[in-house]
Formats: sequence, C-alpha cells, structure tokens
Amino acid sequence: MKASLIVAVYKDYQAIELILAALCNQTTKDFEVIIAEDNDSSEMKAIVERYSSQLEIKHHFQEDDGIRKSIAQNSAASLAEGDIVIFIDGDCVPYPNFIENHLRLSQKGRVLSGKRLNLGPGFSRKIRDAEMTSDTLASRFLLLLPAIAKDCQEGHVEAGLNVSYDWFKKILPLKDTSLLGCNFSCYTEDFKAINGFDESYRDTAIADDTDIEWRLRAYGLKVSSVKFYANVIHLYHEKRSRFIPYEAELLELMRQRKAEGKYRADKGLDSK
Repeated sequence: MKASLIVAVYKDYQAIELILAALCNQTTKDFEVIIAEDNDSSEMKAIVERYSSQLEIKHHFQEDDGIRKSIAQNSAASLAEGDIVIFIDGDCVPYPNFIENHLRLSQKGRVLSGKRLNLGPGFSRKIRDAEMTSDTLASRFLLLLPAIAKDCQEGHVEAGLNVSYDWFKKILPLKDTSLLGCNFSCYTEDFKAINGFDESYRDTAIADDTDIEWRLRAYGLKVSSVKFYANVIHLYHEKRSRFIPYEAELLELMRQRKAEGKYRADKGLDSK
C-alpha cells in the first residue's frame, strides 16, 4: 500500500521547506510527494531539487494566472501512483505519523478527514525561524497546550486544539464528520471515479471543500474523522477576506448539480 501526498502551494517557500523537512521524518516511507504549485517559480524548482535525494518527489507547476488551486491539484493528482491520495495545503505541516495513519486507517468505501492544529503568530514564528520544530511541538503538545491556546487567542485564531491525544487511539471509533479540504484522503480510484476536483468553480474555495464532499458522498462513500490520528499544524497567516461577486451564482450551480446527483465533475481530471 502506497500513498500519494499532494501539497497545494502558492509562493510560501518557507512553509514548503518545513513540510518537506517533516516528510523526511515520517514514520513510514510508503509514499510519494507531489507538489501542486499554483505558480511557476525557480524558487520551488530549487527546493524540489534539494529534497529529491531524500523523498520520492514530483513537481507540477503552472502559469501564475490568479488562484487556480483545483487545476493544480487535479494536474498533480493525474501524476499519482499511490493507492490512496492525501491532500494538504501548503501551510500545513504534517505530524510524524501523519501518512502512516492515513494509510493504516484507509478503508474501501471511506474518505478520511483529519483536523488541523491552528497556531497563533508566536508559535508560527518559532517554527518558521527554526526555534522549534514541528516534531517537537507534536511530541510536547499537552505540555505546550496552555501557551498554544494563549497564542491563538492573541492572534484571534480559532485554536482547533482537539487533536493529538495518542492515548485515545485504541478506543475511539471513526465517526462521521465533514470533509476538511486541507487534510483528507481517499482511494485514488474513488477520486478518479468522481473526476477529481471540479475546476468550473474557478477561484472560489467551493471546489476543494464543500463540493467534493457531497460528490464523494453521492458516489457512495462515507466521510470518517481521523482527527485524533492524522494531524497537521496550520501555520498562522492573516485572515484572507475576498469578495467574489459570482460565488453565490456558483453555489447555486452546485446545489442544482447536487439535486440532480451529478457527482462527476463537469471539468476535472478528464481534462488533463
């Protein structure tokens, strides 16, 4: 069993370095990394080259023409050779056992959705400035919990602290949950069956979260929580607020497709 980890990234080269460093320390080596760069930069090419001797790594890049995340993700997924595909964002650093647990808990007929530990500005700076590693934060999570919560409060961030309780793992069932676009996995064949992300939703966040969840469910899959098993650390950034005038129109389009049960993307993997 092998995983294909797809990392969607746009210009945050420092964060991708942290992610790749964390991937070098994973508790399993049964995975490949596919960088889905929504840009075409010499900086990213240099980073990929630097880690290519330590990781099985591929790099998809495209012209920087506004936010085209779902296109980058689909293009990267078309290169996947793993039995399962795991999707994370380029500001989410995986815990050491992240890939092992996505692989271990994967089941036919299920999508696995994890959680993220949101950091405030203070702890994010510590990690970005190499004062603390993500592995150290993960291993000392309970000891650091009060300070992490305080940092989140000061940065006006929802802490998302209900993660990484290792001692729960043997007793917690996989409960139904909603899909989190920055941390989920499914069988590659299931992702292909729904034709991947629907690129017709353009530069909105509809494609990689709300839309793909209902389509995976309509295809017949359950979405199960692995929030105590497969975690990522989300690095702090200022809240991005964008007014997209046609978003309401696209949401209505999604509702129509949902009512009709059209779980295959209108424009997806088959366009690659």
